[in-house]
Amino acid sequence: MRATLLSGHGFPGDRDAFETDLQRALEASSETDLTAVAAVVVDYRGRIRLCQDPDFDIAVQEGIDLTMRLKREARAE
Repeated sequence: MRATLLSGHGFPGDRDAFETDLQRALEASSETDLTAVAAVVVDYRGRIRLCQDPDFDIAVQEGIDLTMRLKREARAE
């Protein structure tokens, strides 16, 4: 995970945020329950996958366009 984030994959700020989130999860975990650590890994794995998806930017732009259209329609009412 660290190597992937260090190589520039993920969202801006993810590299540092991962370390912070991982540290918090480790501090909150017991030796027998690493559920919080696993959740951090799953979260950042998902972020990396999103950033690698070629359709991600298109989906984000569609969401932005829809939001702007809805705002314009709300102002027109």
